[in-house]
Amino acid sequence: MTILVTGARGGVARHLTGLLREAGLEVRTASSTPGAADVVCDLADPATFPAALKGVSAAFLYAEPAGAAAFAREAAKAGAEHVVLLSSAAVLDPHADDSPLARSHLDAERALLAGPVRATLLRPGSFASNALAWSWSVKAGRPVSLPYPDTHNDPIHEADVAAVALATLTNPEASGTAHTLSGPRSVTLAEQVDILAGVTGTPIDIEHVSRERWKAEMADHIAGPYADALLDWWEANVGRPVPLTDTVERLTGRPARDFTTWAREHADAFRP
Repeated sequence: MTILVTGARGGVARHLTGLLREAGLEVRTASSTPGAADVVCDLADPATFPAALKGVSAAFLYAEPAGAAAFAREAAKAGAEHVVLLSSAAVLDPHADDSPLARSHLDAERALLAGPVRATLLRPGSFASNALAWSWSVKAGRPVSLPYPDTHNDPIHEADVAAVALATLTNPEASGTAHTLSGPRSVTLAEQVDILAGVTGTPIDIEHVSRERWKAEMADHIAGPYADALLDWWEANVGRPVPLTDTVERLTGRPARDFTTWAREHADAFRP
């Protein structure tokens, strides 16, 4: 049983690779960057799929709608029986088709579900690792710019997403369906900043900025339509706790890690 893990440099993929090897399973890592993994697999280039999928029984796939349908077809040709897709809880929004943040994941889901292999969909909410976007400001002693500091999210540890992926890859009863994942607690962005300050021992100020200023600051990292979609989501969740799920504990047998745990593990990324 060989399992292909795409996006090998990503946080979830790295944790999943370790868990699969600990379980004694054969793993083939894949990346679009030559030399970064066992094989090259560009999820937007179907020409790279056959070699990556040769002899594979299952695969862990990042959401890239451009190649999802072709990936499913090639997986079936290679004899693979199962693909686990890392999607997003954003697809559950009633207006997901109109949101660039959700649409790419939704299109990947649709393509995979229409394909010839069994598909499992993992739909995490906000990743705890999103906080790394603040690291450069914190390390430089500058305040963290937030347009909506009181917006709620459900930060989930990437290791918990990987643990659920392992469960779905190794337990047939957990496969072939969609799983919505969350962290154990709904917290505001301001609360996350406070947690980071406490863990690192470094005072961290918040500067409440306008939507326009935040977009300008992030222009090199987030395209305008995606920035607007994220800002709209933040605005809609100001003062509104995010619904939580028990998926992590139910499928892995252990509680989901909280944001404080993630912050302690990544504290050095925020220290000068």
